[in-house]
Amino acid sequence: MEAYRLTREKYSHSLSGRGAALKGARWNSPGIELIYTASNRSLAMAEVAVHFTLATLPADYMMMTLFIPDSIKLRKLTIQDLPPNWNDFPHPAATQVIGDRFVADNEYAVLQIPSVVTYGDFNLLINPYHPDFSGIKIADVVKFPFDRRIFR
Repeated sequence: MEAYRLTREKYSHSLSGRGAALKGARWNSPGIELIYTASNRSLAMAEVAVHFTLATLPADYMMMTLFIPDSIKLRKLTIQDLPPNWNDFPHPAATQVIGDRFVADNEYAVLQIPSVVTYGDFNLLINPYHPDFSGIKIADVVKFPFDRRIFR
């Protein structure tokens, strides 16, 4: 399986959940490392674009393609598995509990979770502490220019 991660150039050659752990995000509390990826390139772009305007968008984004072997255990959550307010903005603490528990239980390397930004698409959250994490590899890294029309 492939997963996609849009990231700043200086972070594009390694996989780490340290950035997410700094402040926390929808699926993790501060201090909990989790790697956010998407099931397709368009979703990876949309997940980044919702945080910027054209004036504030950095020009050094890179698209990482990750290879996740089929042998790696994946847990899938559906909308029915999530609390009613899972897609609120700002995000509720209940969603962070889900990601924190995923990392703490350490049963799966990857959690497939519905995207808030693009209905019907999925984010793939990677637990960097799972023993199978070492099997997940960066397959490709390419410059990713945003189409300026997205921000009109």
